[in-house]
Amino acid sequence: MQDHPLIADHGLIGDLRTAALIATDGTLDWFCAPRFDSPSVFGALLDPVRGGRLATHPATAGYTAKQLYLPDTAVLITRFMTEAGVGEVVDFMPIDGHHDRHRLVRLVRCVRGEMTFSVRVAPRFDYAREPFETHLAEDGVVFQGARSVLTVRLIREPGDARAATGVDGEGDVHAELRLRAGEARGLLLETGAAGPVSAVPVAEALRLFDETVDFWESWLGRCTYAGRWREMVNRSAITLKLMTYAPTGALIAAPTAALPEQIGGERNWDYRYTWVRDASFSVYSLLSLGFTDEALALGRWLRDRVDEQDGKDGGGPLQIMYRVDGSSDLTEEILPHWSGYRGSAPVRIGNGAAGQLQLDIYGEAMDSLYVAGRHGLAPGHQGWLAIRDLADWVAANWSQPEEGIWETRGGRQNFTYGRLMCWVALDRALRMAAEHGRPAPLETWRRERDALYTEIMTRGWSTARQAFRQHYDTEVLDSSLLRMPTVGFITPADPMWASTLRAMEKELVTDSLVYRYDPAASPDGLRGSEGTFSLCTFAYVSALAAAGELDRARLTFEKMLTYANHLGLFSEEIGLTGEQLGNFPQAFTHLALIDAAVTLDRELDRHPRAAARRHTVVAAR
Repeated sequence: MQDHPLIADHGLIGDLRTAALIATDGTLDWFCAPRFDSPSVFGALLDPVRGGRLATHPATAGYTAKQLYLPDTAVLITRFMTEAGVGEVVDFMPIDGHHDRHRLVRLVRCVRGEMTFSVRVAPRFDYAREPFETHLAEDGVVFQGARSVLTVRLIREPGDARAATGVDGEGDVHAELRLRAGEARGLLLETGAAGPVSAVPVAEALRLFDETVDFWESWLGRCTYAGRWREMVNRSAITLKLMTYAPTGALIAAPTAALPEQIGGERNWDYRYTWVRDASFSVYSLLSLGFTDEALALGRWLRDRVDEQDGKDGGGPLQIMYRVDGSSDLTEEILPHWSGYRGSAPVRIGNGAAGQLQLDIYGEAMDSLYVAGRHGLAPGHQGWLAIRDLADWVAANWSQPEEGIWETRGGRQNFTYGRLMCWVALDRALRMAAEHGRPAPLETWRRERDALYTEIMTRGWSTARQAFRQHYDTEVLDSSLLRMPTVGFITPADPMWASTLRAMEKELVTDSLVYRYDPAASPDGLRGSEGTFSLCTFAYVSALAAAGELDRARLTFEKMLTYANHLGLFSEEIGLTGEQLGNFPQAFTHLALIDAAVTLDRELDRHPRAAARRHTVVAAR
């Protein structure tokens, strides 16, 4: 089996409808079209033999490769250094607004000396389940399947000689590009209906490059963040934008599927969908950076999901996740013919957790709508009716056992975090009704909110552990509860919270990295273990900062930034030796990074002596 690039050895490009992952060796090994959640065109990330790839690299061995983003953009540059010269592969996707047409430009250029590039185009439609035919033309090639088509057009100068190409027994196309310093050629890949295969002049490719750069620089220019970690926050903002489906405003959890939480394990999920939880968190994060249009679009997406559900059969008015167009069919299936990332099978597409009951999503959704309202995005009449219906449902149904935030598959429990966020849902509904003078059953909501508070403080508290616990029938700790002071349920100075934080640090924190919970102590219905959860680490930073422990918060944040990849991107988890695990890049992680940076900036500005104090490295926990 061929070696996989590491999960972290990738950059992300996209056109706000779909995205592609490109490894540091110039291999495009993950691309789905026409949408994030569509079947794959290239999938070598999950099977290097059967998955398909677009490979471009020096034809000679012994090269060194480096990768960077053009500053303040989503244009990815992979640089190759050899004894004969230096070359670059520049990848980007123009933002043109077409729903069905997606263009990926790969400019190949020599910047010093001379270089011959080897090119291989090997698509595998529908997760390598759809056969295709290869049709060579003078100016490119068409890969035609029964339902899919990929057109590859050459980027070249008028008068160039016919490119030397060949087709192998798999239908893959091989070619070589010989370039001298200052020359640029390349490929333009286009999905959708097949058309005439005409060459793309280099000048046209450069025009698309300029337009794409202008788009990203203009978009990022709206960011209002001016804090201490601007580069990392800006990269996180661009990454979140890349994972936003423009037609609906939906934010996917990650552009990948089935990347493992443990190498060789079974915790391999499809994250190419929009979670109500992630979308809700992102409203707050985007507003904190000044991106009101994106926050408003997500708020509308959330309201549409509430409007279209009826809450029958005890399932709740919201499903926990949806496709990017708002549809709810996420049937999970396994691809038995794919080996998985580094042998991590099964490879799953679709997500069977979509039908779970997770009560926390109602608090996160309501909190985001409340925050949006305080930023001038208050709901209209129909929006308020939808919010009122949601709060009514929470008031009547919060006492149900549920699956919890981590989508465990070990059965329903009375999760403390779910109860906490139901408290948030009713608390924010009460606040919105009062602040905007909206009609509502205030006494019912207030009664149920206060009952939730009492229950959490009694049944959610473990006297033995002197800490809030994962659910009522366990002594296990859960780092989701790091958000208790953030949502205003408890003050950071409360002795019960200080005791909980110390207990979490003793059990869930390792060298500043934070586990979600201990699977060995809290069976979740799945085999194997997992790494530390990057969202929780950034939440820990925010909790420390809110508690006034600014030195520790800042050091933890800075240490966490060292686990980013070479481009500033994070996956879902960090493994024992510091490797990135899980789907990549992970929206939740980048949202939490933004929130931690904003929180730290605010607290450091309030305490300038702490901000100016020289920090010392403390012993690892």
